[in-house]
Amino acid sequence: MDTVNVTLVGVGGQGIILAADILAKTAAISGLDVKKSEIHGMAQRGGSVSSQVRFGDKVHSPVIQAGKTDILVAFDKLEAVRNSGLLAPGGKAVVNNAYLVPVTVSSGQQADVADLDSRVAAIPGLVLVDAAEIAGRDVGNIRTANMVMAGALSSFCPFGEQAWLAAMEELLSGPKAKLLEINKKAFAIGREAAAKAGKA
Repeated sequence: MDTVNVTLVGVGGQGIILAADILAKTAAISGLDVKKSEIHGMAQRGGSVSSQVRFGDKVHSPVIQAGKTDILVAFDKLEAVRNSGLLAPGGKAVVNNAYLVPVTVSSGQQADVADLDSRVAAIPGLVLVDAAEIAGRDVGNIRTANMVMAGALSSFCPFGEQAWLAAMEELLSGPKAKLLEINKKAFAIGREAAAKAGKA
């Protein structure tokens, strides 16, 4: 298959790296070549985090060029706007309908973003998912919002659900095994939410 480019963006503490690891592992389990790269920035201070995953029959580089992202997964609306230029024509933007106020705004160092919702709405291929709300209301744990987003992403990837679950079981083993079932639940609800949000 041709190489598929996925970029996951957000801020530190949102579980972006785990979601990217699950995607990469799912692609590998499915027999594809996979390359992954990460930019952590000031992640521990709520700074931007980005992870790129590329998969296909043969992937030569882990880096996705600007304008070549097939699926942009944004865990925050501001990061969606900031990174919308990465999208390829016809690409999908799976966006968490949440906004974490940057420290520079909350501290008064700069003004808040104007017209954020309208700017998000203008992103091509937008699929808006209430991941944080779903995680808190339907899963019972707000920290599973990243798995809700992973489930939403899975709707646009060429892998069966069993491959995703196998990847989760492998990565959430050992001391993390107690988190497996709740993360599986969040993943399943995220898949359904993406369909309701207008899967094409």
